[in-house]
Amino acid sequence: MEEVRIDKWMWATRIFKTRTIAAEACKKGRITIGGITVKPSRTIKVGDVIDVRKLPVTYSFKVLALTEKRMGAKLVPGYLENVTTPDQYEILELNKISGFVNRSKGMGRPTKKGRRELEQFTGPEFDSDGFDFEFDF
Repeated sequence: MEEVRIDKWMWATRIFKTRTIAAEACKKGRITIGGITVKPSRTIKVGDVIDVRKLPVTYSFKVLALTEKRMGAKLVPGYLENVTTPDQYEILELNKISGFVNRSKGMGRPTKKGRRELEQFTGPEFDSDGFDFEFDF
């Protein structure tokens, strides 16, 4: 086996959960080899470096061996080497720390748990009753 389709290889090495998701990622331009976006039918060889963009990080994998059959997670290190740069992992950590601060528009209201995490991170904006002044009755 000298060449394998990229979507089959990414599914077999557990980069993506299904082959359909791997093919869609290729079609959407999230998979590149040498800075060039690839189609799902693109064949890969041993030694190729594949960049997979899963927002907010771009992971890089070096192909060590080829396979078309899905394998157990313990066997995956024999088929790929993770060559992702440390700065990409820093981006991932910063994104985890920021939490709900950068909520996308249209995501709706945060859940009760999300609101508590947001208040813990940013500090409460109001008193517990929601008013900044007191009434004398």
